[in-house]
Amino acid sequence: MSSNEGTNLPSDEELAGMDRDQLLKLGGQLDGVELVDYPDPWPVKGTRAEKRAERMVALWFTIAGLAGLGFVVGLIWWPWQYKAPGDDGTFLYSLYTPMLGVTLGICVLALGAGIILYTKKFVPHELAVQQRHDGDGKGSAEIDRKTIVAHLEDAGSRSTIARRSLVKRSVGLAGGALGLGLVALPVASFIKSPWKEADKADTLWHTPWEKKTPDEVVYMRRYTGDPHEVKLIRPEDLDAGAMETVYPFRESERNDEEALAAVFLRSDTPVMLIRLRPEDAQRVVKRKGQEDFNFGEYYAYTKVCSHVGCPTSLYEQRTNRILCPCHQSQFDALHYAKPIFGPATRALAQLPITVNEEGYMVARGDFIEPVGPAFWERKS
Repeated sequence: MSSNEGTNLPSDEELAGMDRDQLLKLGGQLDGVELVDYPDPWPVKGTRAEKRAERMVALWFTIAGLAGLGFVVGLIWWPWQYKAPGDDGTFLYSLYTPMLGVTLGICVLALGAGIILYTKKFVPHELAVQQRHDGDGKGSAEIDRKTIVAHLEDAGSRSTIARRSLVKRSVGLAGGALGLGLVALPVASFIKSPWKEADKADTLWHTPWEKKTPDEVVYMRRYTGDPHEVKLIRPEDLDAGAMETVYPFRESERNDEEALAAVFLRSDTPVMLIRLRPEDAQRVVKRKGQEDFNFGEYYAYTKVCSHVGCPTSLYEQRTNRILCPCHQSQFDALHYAKPIFGPATRALAQLPITVNEEGYMVARGDFIEPVGPAFWERKS
């Protein structure tokens, strides 16, 4: 805001006829600004040092552009599907996340370095003194708006960006690649429609715990570190107050190494099998419609957090709380795993379980609601 006291203001006609230099001078007078020093960074144009500085700036912007394009290419076409250690393609899969981080990081870093270098080499470093004033709470007058525009135009002109086509092209490449990457990141999740084959098990409505036939038995399987080893769970395997992560198993998969390993590749298969202490089991509040989902002191909940899908990997025995380490959501295992702290707003899905005639823990069926966070078609 300027103070117009002591300055002869031009008329509207005179203001419209002023060139940029005149507006600059007038703006300085209105704002009480005195330019003590306003040197030209390159008083001699076209020197080798100036061209070398321009090429260096363009180099940083080019690196940013190439890294941004690498991020987009990697996000879409790099092998991203999980590969177990020892499988073909494990090495490329292990580089997926680091590759995204490195390329995006280089893009942002190089773009910032180019901007800083351009500012140091080509933008004039003025030394100015300005008188302070309060502006009386009034808005900017037309004369103030015109003079500030003139100042901005002059700053752009003195930075010589208009005649540096190499810098403009390279910064356009860098900015465009970074913008493309920022757009591609959320759009990539829409490339494959989850409802293209809605009648199959690979949708958000179903998990591998679903029975393929009414008489099929889906056992609870322990992960031992060997994806091909089958270790089934019995009730006596868990002490009171214990929790174990279990996975589905079918007898039809016993000799199928690919199927035995595939169950560990899906994010919706892990289930927390919790055995409550007897005194805690007496205080359980069950969810309406799911009163018979447990087997005595044993309760099974999905390990996929209802907030954004992180693994709820922690169980606090003393308080019977299930904790998600990503965003600190907490769920009460004594109250149908409903959220009691953190950003999650929906209870963890509960798996109906029992013990079969062989004495093994089995699933009575699939979850009756989708596991994990909300999605567009979900009503709850």
